This record gives sequence, structure tokens and C-alpha cells, in this order.
Amino acid sequence: MVLNSYRCTVKSPSQSAMDTLISKGKSAKKPLVVAGCVPQGSRNVKELDGVSIVGVQQIDRVVEVVEETLKGHEVRLLNRKTLPALDLPKVRKNKFVEILPINVGCLGACTYCKTKHARGHLGSYTVDSLAGRVKTVIDDGVKEIWLSSEDTGAYGRDIGVNLPILLNAIVAELPSDASTMLRIGMTNPPFILEHLKDIAEILRHPCVYSFLHVPVQSGSDAILTAMNREYTVNEFRTVVDTLTELVPGIQIATDIICGFPGETDKDFSQTVSLIKAYKFAQVHISQFYPRPGTPAARMKKVPSNIVKQRSRELTSVFEAFTPYNGMEGRVERIWITDIATDGIHLVGHTKAYVQVLIVAQESMLGTSAIVKITSVGRWSVFGEVIETVNQINHKSKSVEKMLGEEKCSPCSDSCACSSEPEPCACGPESCGGQNASEQSDVLQNDVHLEDQNRRTLVGWLLRKRKIQAQKMVENNGIASGSQKKQQEWAKAAAPGEWGVVDRAVLGGLIVSIFSTVALLIHLGFKTMSSK
Repeated sequence: MVLNSYRCTVKSPSQSAMDTLISKGKSAKKPLVVAGCVPQGSRNVKELDGVSIVGVQQIDRVVEVVEETLKGHEVRLLNRKTLPALDLPKVRKNKFVEILPINVGCLGACTYCKTKHARGHLGSYTVDSLAGRVKTVIDDGVKEIWLSSEDTGAYGRDIGVNLPILLNAIVAELPSDASTMLRIGMTNPPFILEHLKDIAEILRHPCVYSFLHVPVQSGSDAILTAMNREYTVNEFRTVVDTLTELVPGIQIATDIICGFPGETDKDFSQTVSLIKAYKFAQVHISQFYPRPGTPAARMKKVPSNIVKQRSRELTSVFEAFTPYNGMEGRVERIWITDIATDGIHLVGHTKAYVQVLIVAQESMLGTSAIVKITSVGRWSVFGEVIETVNQINHKSKSVEKMLGEEKCSPCSDSCACSSEPEPCACGPESCGGQNASEQSDVLQNDVHLEDQNRRTLVGWLLRKRKIQAQKMVENNGIASGSQKKQQEWAKAAAPGEWGVVDRAVLGGLIVSIFSTVALLIHLGFKTMSSK
């Protein structure tokens, strides 16, 4: 029986849960192997007596450890070595999601945290190895890549690179049709302050979710100092304010620890004020738990009843927010990767990583769709699928119009963020195409013409010709928006230009109509004469 303590060892509940599982395994007389952060950070706890343990950087030897344990041996592999390989065999919990570690350890020394004990000092994977892994998993069919780290912002400081360099290299490997999305992992404020503009530019990229997890932990500078967090509340505000200004619609999540040793009513009030000021859509609220061997464990604790009361108060404040009000009726593109816990809805996310629940076939997992938001809840919104996104030419004109996106620069001939050139909406003066009002008139005329002709044979022929013309356009790649090609399209679809085959078909229809009428007249006269 292998138990992997994958949950954060910062908090006592993680270790308590692991202790319970170990006790159950021992009671059932099962051979046990315990892996992950808990044994690495707390190797001497009595619960680990008599079981095999594997450290966080020895996971590639887990098969060897299991085999030895089944033979009755107790194995302990905790010594650190080089970084584990990125391509170890795995079965993904969700086949559409790749969780990609970019480094291990951290540069911080928070007084309450035991992660440093378990993960050690910062160790970053190279840019080339991570970019190569991204390319591999995309070929495997992965649709979301989650970068994981104890502190994403610290990436590369041990190997002479930085986070923007890595992110640009990864983005370069993502499909240009945005069929695979990137989610950036948790980052503490100190190490991204100098890269905010670069990070903002990456978060605006069509293939990157506009979402970032930035833990603040407290709204009091005095408590942040006691935590040894190495930033101030104003520096955290700078991060949030800058990203909010530079990345439209961004969602920022944060963390709060209630009841840290020495926290006064004033300190807690400052935390509440900070959360109220920003109304974060996601706030992870926890109570302080002293971890053995950490400096905070030796500090004077806040009474547990006060800690619980503060946690309840902050939770009540947070749950009163309505972050998704105003989304109802909006049209959004979502990426669908999971099934909701109710077993009815599929789960997708918008560009800003808002969770959208839709009713659809499971075959839509791993796809992208355009949805209309029909209602909003506290934790997610509900949507109705309008159409799926074509993976080759991923946005039609109608979708662009609904989303209201400006997808090209004022002087470009085509849009650069899709896999195929697409008609430009810049206007005839700069791009040589139709302007919005002309396109709208054409669309209305087409609809009116179709309504008039729907019930006639000639209308059938016109619709058939229109479909053929559209197919011709698709086959010939007429989507660049140039005036000449648009004229060719219009000419091909125009009802006034008849080819030989069209004339023959129309002539045959007319002859058939006259023959039928003549036959009916003849039969009518014959019936009358017989009477």
C-alpha cells in the first residue's frame, strides 16, 4: 500500500490526515510505503516507524522501494539528488491536464512553514527541458498545462534565468489556435515585483489564462514581518493594482492565515479591510497551525477560540462577495476539461479562469466552445453552448462579432493570433475590407433573401449555390480579407451569374413545371368531355 502525502505540509491537517491513513494501513497488516512532503519534512515522527518512506526527490525509485517492502524490508530513501526527470511514466488523474513542476524548493524562510524542511533550497529545471516537456504533452493530447511550484516567481534564480524567459519559451510551443491553455502557478509577491509588465504581457496572451494566485497571508505589516514574508502590504497592493490595470478581466486569488501568533484585533481588522477593498473572487482562508520545528511554533499563540472566530468572520465577509454579477448574458469562449461533481455538468473555464458549468455530452471534454452565460452563482456560472470552436480555423466571423474582439492591429492585412489568416475588422481605409456596417447590411440582406426564397424551388437552388460557394471559399482558403478575394467570393455566390449547369438545372425545373401544368389541364378537359 503506497500513501503519497501530496498535500501541503505547511498545515497540521495534512499530517493528521496522513497519520490516520498510516494507522489504518498498519491495522490492516498492509505493507506500507509513504512518500511525499510529510516523510521528507517529518521523518522522525513515531507514525513512520516500521514503514518504508520515499522522499520528494526519490520518486523515480518508488517501484524499487515497493518491491523491497513486499519482501519484508524497510526502506528509507530521503537523501537529495538531482531533480527528478520530467518524463517519468504517469497516469494523469485528468488526461487533459498536465501538472508541470518548474522547480522544487524555495528561496523563502517563512517562520510558520515546513515546506523548506521538505523541499529544500530552490532547484529549477532548465528552460529547454520544460519547453520540451510542453511540446511532448501537447502531442499527447493535453489541453491545459498547469505550472506548479512552491514559488513560481522565484524560478530560475539559481540557474541564471527568470520567469518571463521561461514563460515566453513555453508560450512559443503552444498551438496558435489556443486549443491548449497555460495556467501559471502560485507566486509570492517579492520575486515578481520586478517583472510585473512582462508577466502582464504573458497573461494577456490568447493561450494563457488571465489568472494568478498571489498569497498575501495578512493585511498587517507587523504580522508579515513576524511571518518573515519579505514584502509589505503596499508591495502586495502594487502587484494586484498593476496586473489589474494591465490585464483586462484578470482574476487574482490569494491566501489568508487567521490567528498567527501575535495577531491583534487591529492586525486582523487590517486584513479584513484589505480583502474588502479588492473583493477577490477566490480567497483561501486557514487557521494558524504550529508546525513542529518551525520558529512560529515557539511563539505565543492566539487563543484558539479567537482564531476560530476570526476565521468565521473573514469567511463570512468573503462569501458575501458577488464576483460574477454582470456576467449573465455575456458570450465567452471556454475550455472544457472536466466533469462536475454532480455528474451532470461539464466544467469549463473562461480566459479569466471563471468556472463555467454546462450541460453537454462527455464527447465535448477536451474541446473549446463559445457559450452564453445564462445565470451566475457564488462560486461558478452556468452557460449554454452556442457552438464549438473549430480547431483549424478557430473563430468564425459570427463568433468574432459576438465576442467583440479586436483581433488585429489597425494596419495589418490579417489577424496574427489564429492558425489561419482571418478577415480583418480594421475597416476599409486601413485593410481594404468591408467595414462593420457594410458587413451587417450584407448579413441582413442574406437573411432576408433566404427567408423569401426558402419555400421555392428557385430558392432551393440559390441556397445550394450559396453552400457550394462557401465550400469553395473554405477549400481555396479565401479568408484573408483582401478585397480581390472577397469579390471572388461574392461573385461566386451572386444569384445573377449563372453557369451552364445552373442554366440547365433551372431550365429543367421550368420545363417540369410547365409539363405538369399542361398535364393537369389536359386531364381536366378529358374529365369534363366524358361527362
